[in-house]
Amino acid sequence: ANLAIILVDARKGVQTQTRRHSYLAHLLGIPHIVVAINKMDLVSFDQATYERICNDYRDFSASLGIGDVRFIPLSALDGDMVVERGERLNWYQGPTLLGILENAPAAHSERDEPFRFPVQFVCRPHKAVDPKLHDYRGFMGRIESGEIAVGDEVLVLPSEKRTRIKAIEVFGTSLPRAIAEQSVTLLLEGEVDISRGDMIVQANNSALVTRRIETMLCWLSDTRLDPQRKYLIRQTTRETKAVIDMIIYRQDINTLQQMPAEYLDMNDIARVTFKLAQPLCVDSYSDNRATGAFIVIDETSNNTVGAGMIL
Repeated sequence: ANLAIILVDARKGVQTQTRRHSYLAHLLGIPHIVVAINKMDLVSFDQATYERICNDYRDFSASLGIGDVRFIPLSALDGDMVVERGERLNWYQGPTLLGILENAPAAHSERDEPFRFPVQFVCRPHKAVDPKLHDYRGFMGRIESGEIAVGDEVLVLPSEKRTRIKAIEVFGTSLPRAIAEQSVTLLLEGEVDISRGDMIVQANNSALVTRRIETMLCWLSDTRLDPQRKYLIRQTTRETKAVIDMIIYRQDINTLQQMPAEYLDMNDIARVTFKLAQPLCVDSYSDNRATGAFIVIDETSNNTVGAGMIL
């Protein structure tokens, strides 16, 4: 997501849930926050109530370091300030909620991003009657960020082999270039050994290849995180076994204090380091959400038990 709407009940103001949702949105790197102060009809559309909630939230968001916050009063029941302005919030001069959403910047548009292409599938079609397919080897996947063009020099990770883009195909049609969020097939010059889970990057802007990651982890399971157990980590199209190296601290959502912890319960957020059996090709989450994000899987039940961001 590129924008989050934090919903606040005008009767109750800023609550623990408001702080938790805001902290998670900030942790996820969502750059634009809209605080929608709803049920203004139940406080008689009182401007002073709205201003008090705005000030309370500003105090909290400043301590987190949240940059772009916008406030809007609305009544979802009657539709005031959702799509149409209505007639009972004349003291508010800003845009409606829909107006804010329609003018929000699109994802991938606010800064240049490096090319990242996790390989999902190696395509080796077999058709004896078509000689063009005898040596065909296409690497299929989704461009998570950046762009690429035919002739560009690339690096294959984790092997660090260099090559160039020979062709870019979509459903058999050749393209001169491709951009973020396109699913494409890349053909490379020369014979390069590539498997699912490898990553193709720009030769002059590589990702980090590592067997140890420091992360902010959200624990999602009602079974406690056990530092003595092995887990699976899935990041982009790559999966590896992992163990907990250290729980550095657990974050208290209400006070924002860093607390010592020996385990994590459901909904806990903590700074955790993992040791990995296989190397991952990563960026920090603040630089690239796709290559900086991962999930933790219980290898016994195959349930997703955690989600994290690489620091």
